[in-house]
Amino acid sequence: MKKSKDNCDYATCLLCRLCLKDWLPVIAANKKNFKYKKGELIFKEGDEVQGIFFVYNGLVKVHEKWGGEKELIVRFAKAGDILGHRGLGKDMIYPVSATTLEASTVCFIGIDFFNATSKVNHDFIFELMMFFANELKESEKNMRNLAHMTVKGRLAQAILNLKNKFGLTKENFIDIELSRQHIASYVGTTYETVFRILGELTANKLIEISGKRISIISEENLIALTLQ
Repeated sequence: MKKSKDNCDYATCLLCRLCLKDWLPVIAANKKNFKYKKGELIFKEGDEVQGIFFVYNGLVKVHEKWGGEKELIVRFAKAGDILGHRGLGKDMIYPVSATTLEASTVCFIGIDFFNATSKVNHDFIFELMMFFANELKESEKNMRNLAHMTVKGRLAQAILNLKNKFGLTKENFIDIELSRQHIASYVGTTYETVFRILGELTANKLIEISGKRISIISEENLIALTLQ
């Protein structure tokens, strides 16, 4: 990690888009931009909350320990997304970690300034509250899926979720490159299981794979797998 001299466009992240225009110079005076190499840790599960982060560019995985040494990926964060918010509350401890999946620039806002900003910028705090509510629903849904959905159904759901979040390239591939291991950690299963099921979905012409990219051929059949 190193400090970045890149200037924000003040239009990418949730905070800058929704705060009062008169507040932008205050953000500029209090924020810090950092550049991270691929694979660098931004913050670690169990650390005391120092502030909130916003992804300016790049890709980040938010993950937690699961079953000893295993890793469960909670979500992927792209440009504009917030990080570290799960640590807000009474304990002020990060319950998850954040690690870059590619070279990324991240904007850091200290917790005291974040709290002051939240009290002044009502549109921002309303949208943040809506984001929290939606994330809670998704977390509860993912826990139910881990308990009740087949691995094939969870993998199908993961592929659909990635398409909805990252969109498609001109070649009709989901616009994110993920290793089989990262997909396994996102689904909550093993590398070997993901490798096998991806092969089955490809053979049955539900998806197409090119390197680390996935293209959906039959979205209807993928949805059907999530309902079994």
